[in-house]
Amino acid sequence: MRILFTGASSFTGYWFVRELAAAGHEVVATFRGSPESYADAIRRKRATGLADACRPIVGCAFGDEAFLKLIGQCGPLDLLCHHGAEVTNYKSMDFDVCAAVANNTRNLPAVLDALKAVNCGRVLLTGSVFEQNEGCGSEGLPAFSPYGLSKGLTFEMFQYWCGVRKTRLGKFVIPNPFGPFEEPRFTSYLIRTWKQGKTPSVNTPAYVRDNIHVSLLAKAYVRFAERLGDGPGFERLGPSQYAESQGAFARRFADEMSPRLGIPCPLDLKRQTEFAEPRVRLNTDVADAAAYGWDEARAWDELAAYYENLSTS
Repeated sequence: MRILFTGASSFTGYWFVRELAAAGHEVVATFRGSPESYADAIRRKRATGLADACRPIVGCAFGDEAFLKLIGQCGPLDLLCHHGAEVTNYKSMDFDVCAAVANNTRNLPAVLDALKAVNCGRVLLTGSVFEQNEGCGSEGLPAFSPYGLSKGLTFEMFQYWCGVRKTRLGKFVIPNPFGPFEEPRFTSYLIRTWKQGKTPSVNTPAYVRDNIHVSLLAKAYVRFAERLGDGPGFERLGPSQYAESQGAFARRFADEMSPRLGIPCPLDLKRQTEFAEPRVRLNTDVADAAAYGWDEARAWDELAAYYENLSTS
């Protein structure tokens, strides 16, 4: 397929583009800036590392004039993958929901019309299990945050306009991915602390979440993209792997990393008494590793090797 992809410099975007290219698809990926313009070193590495996997288009944002022009210049397109989203200040309760939705859906009717003009009637939107009314879990499935709310509203906008324009819409729902080239988060904190010879604290071990290797998530994404139907309609996939408490996942991660890194990986599981987020939120479609040709042991090996190389570079 010939695919137009937004959000390629993100953690999951990087993996999705590389997996699409490995599967033989031609990817045209948009970037708001050149690789050297990114202040984040990891994002710079991801953007630079995609040079051999896609045709990069710099200085282009979803729905702007350059983006609409690009659709026409791409010629026949098979699929638009809208993976990009506004994430500035995404952890804050002051996150601007309205501005984010406006950016995520800018000129959406015109985008769909431009796609139809090049014989493309399929759109794949990336969602999050932390949106309102997504996945399964507790407390009535609320949005986790203003950012999560913006993702849910973005989906509703796409669902409405794709219905009006008779465009096929697929939604790929991301849970908690982890793996190489991730921003510093929970698993990288564990590794960093272990390498310092210290014991990391797990402050929210009672939350039940859905962690997944990003390499498996990418294979599921490509399979979903390849099988997305034609004609009006809606499809959804929410891959799930390690559906368990964060305490159990931390133990799993420690058990896999300790023999591979050759260091002790102790944990301090705190007693959780505050629950600012829903206690349980999971995706609902178990990822079939065998069907995707994915090797779990190899994925753990590659993750350990990544962190080993990172500490020596």
